[in-house]
Amino acid sequence: MSQESSNHESDLYYDPFDFEIDTDPYPIWARLREEQPLYQNERYGFYAVSRFDDAEAVLVDWRTYSSARGTVLELIKADMDIPPGSIIFEDPPGHDLHRGILSRVFTPKKMEAIEPKVREFCARSLDPLVGSGGFDFVKDLGAEMPMRTIGMLLGIPEQDQVALRDRIDEGLKLDEGTMPNLDDADLGADQAAFFADYIDWRTENPSDDLMTELLLAEFDDVDGTRRTLTREEVINFVNLLAAAGNETTTRLIGWTGKVLAEHPDQRRAIAEDRSLVRPAIEELLRFEPPSPVNARVVTRDVEWYGETVPAGSAMLALNASGNRDERKFANGESFDIHRKPEHHLSFGFGIHFCLGAALARLEARVALDEVLDRFPTWEVDWDNAVQARTSTVRGWEAMPVLS
Repeated sequence: MSQESSNHESDLYYDPFDFEIDTDPYPIWARLREEQPLYQNERYGFYAVSRFDDAEAVLVDWRTYSSARGTVLELIKADMDIPPGSIIFEDPPGHDLHRGILSRVFTPKKMEAIEPKVREFCARSLDPLVGSGGFDFVKDLGAEMPMRTIGMLLGIPEQDQVALRDRIDEGLKLDEGTMPNLDDADLGADQAAFFADYIDWRTENPSDDLMTELLLAEFDDVDGTRRTLTREEVINFVNLLAAAGNETTTRLIGWTGKVLAEHPDQRRAIAEDRSLVRPAIEELLRFEPPSPVNARVVTRDVEWYGETVPAGSAMLALNASGNRDERKFANGESFDIHRKPEHHLSFGFGIHFCLGAALARLEARVALDEVLDRFPTWEVDWDNAVQARTSTVRGWEAMPVLS
């Protein structure tokens, strides 16, 4: 056993539920990369890899590191039945079939076409705040524009979008800094019930939205049968898209406010040269990914750094740690909008690469552009900033700034 991989007699401790660690996990992740590139947490019974190449290898090898029992540690530990249509919780061939359906209705070209509407949603949030002395990157913009955008795409009436967003936020929150207990009723059941009426209405009243496209989409099932999605599958698809479309982009917009406040020279450069908006968003994604940890179940015994990880183990790929790995990114712990483009792990990698990446990039790019048009400078109001506490996404519940 190599010395660097040993967990024994070390003060190094990591878990994704601990609030104190979550406040700033990067120093611990840096130590993990150097001292324990294979880390074992005995309290919650998981292993973790923290270097870029290792995290990428886990994300790519779906046969060895399965998503079929979930991609969230508490879900894996609960050993629950996963409802059909949750593509992030599936392996091929079912995953490929279901993802193929979504990819047809979620193309980068279709996402780019909605840019004028995204700008309109940003203006609607920001214009009333001009001259007010500041605003909240999360509450005033990040929690509003992505909600309206995914609501528009799915065909959810605007008067119901806030209730949906609040349900999603509440379902992700951690009340304590420990692993939550789950049961079958928790797995999106509230949101699923929320969508059922919409699905039934859309079945009788088709429209030009993603919900209708999902209801009408035909595909060849694993057994060769030509069919459409079941009602349950459509509900789970819509549930997944609504949650993903709200939460992570909201957190990314919050990080934009914080990180650029801490790097005013780079913010000034972006304000003066808007061609830097795209690389700035890419660097923000690398530097502060809203989804920092991915869980998998190991399907066979594997060896890491001289230790055997047994089949059935939970493995965490710490993609946010990998994003700062000096082996991959020179000065990885520093924020640099001029960094040469290299792929990061913020949208995952391999077959589960985030289907909504094009939409998230579009929304973040437009949000930054529209903010800079109205608020070229700002400082964080730290007295009123509040960090969000979940095990799956990392970011801010409130990121107020003074301009």
